[in-house]
Amino acid sequence: MQKKMMPIIILLLMLSQAARAADPATPAPAYNLEQCIAVALKKHPSIKESAGGIKVSESKVGQAKANYYPQINLSSNYQRIGPASSYNGSTDSYNQYSTSVDLGITLFDFGKTSTQVEIQNLGVNASRADYEDVKAQIILNVKNAYYNLLQTQRNRDVAIDTMNQFQQHLEQANAFFRIGTKPKFDVTKAEVDYGNARLNVLKAENALRIARITLKDVMGIPEDPDFAIVDNLTFQKSDRQLSDALKMAYSNRPNLRSAVAKREAADRSIELAQKGYYPTLSGSAGYGFSGTDFPIEKGWNAGASLSFPLFNGLSTKYQVDEARANLEVLSANEDVIRQGIRLDVQQAYLNVQDTAEQISMAELTVLQAKENYDLAEGRYRTGVGNPIEVADSIITLNNARASLNTALYNYKIAQAALDKAIGAKQ
Repeated sequence: MQKKMMPIIILLLMLSQAARAADPATPAPAYNLEQCIAVALKKHPSIKESAGGIKVSESKVGQAKANYYPQINLSSNYQRIGPASSYNGSTDSYNQYSTSVDLGITLFDFGKTSTQVEIQNLGVNASRADYEDVKAQIILNVKNAYYNLLQTQRNRDVAIDTMNQFQQHLEQANAFFRIGTKPKFDVTKAEVDYGNARLNVLKAENALRIARITLKDVMGIPEDPDFAIVDNLTFQKSDRQLSDALKMAYSNRPNLRSAVAKREAADRSIELAQKGYYPTLSGSAGYGFSGTDFPIEKGWNAGASLSFPLFNGLSTKYQVDEARANLEVLSANEDVIRQGIRLDVQQAYLNVQDTAEQISMAELTVLQAKENYDLAEGRYRTGVGNPIEVADSIITLNNARASLNTALYNYKIAQAALDKAIGAKQ
């Protein structure tokens, strides 16, 4: 019985595998813009690099705080000593043993340690602001690549529609030529137009592949399989005012916050350098064993020391000068960044306004071009039009559609640039 059932089972397995093979392939996942940004912020190597910079700055804070705590050292020493001469009448070598535990602590340093900790904390703030700036740039790059992919997808669709329209026109020209109402010229002209349209489709497909690769690269996943994206290339006019945008930029821009933190750290560095003129009070204690023979003798020590720098070759004076010069440089850099922010916001704001107007004009042009195409196509279908008129109307219509895609893309890019200019999160 089992032998009779075995061929049936094998046949059923083969049929099920064939059915699965006949099923349509599972569609690629579709990501919206927010999902693409989330992937980029997780996968892009620049994020990991900048996060490492924060950890470095945080470790410097810990290093600066180390002076608050005692320093404990354990040392052990053994020496075999041979006399250089028979000064004391003995020429024998002997052993020297020592072991000790030493403790040292800074009792008072006129705020040197606390100032150094404050400077390093400001360094952490600057690193975190730099991290936010890297995130903002990655978000902008993803938006640019995302909208560019949408634009190339729409332009590919326009190219396909153009090819289909020229193919339809070619079929009409052939039909009219066969019945003798149109000359061979119409057919030849339609064939040339159709061939050029097919070539443009190939170019559009290649541009689409490049745009897809670019998006995956800026997301930090160049090796991942392709995926679809959600088309959000729509127009929604922004009502943001320039004065509000400038206020948000001065408050939120991470590169400005980083510059402020660095300038404040430089200001504190002057105070730190000036503390080099002040003394340092430290304490020490130790307990150990030493001797030449076992059992060796034990002993302890404790004390305090005051170190006062009388003259160090004017090193402290030049350190103060350097700190003041650094403060001047960073203050000027902060001013440059503030000017750059104002310029970025103004340019981005004006681009948003200009591209919004371009969309309205492009939409009207598409409507007019569609009306012109319908008229030319209708005239040719009734036998009173000519192929040049039809070809021109097809090209005009689809150029207008491509121009509308470009206007929508430019508006989205201008909005993305304005978001970055004002320091918006996304």
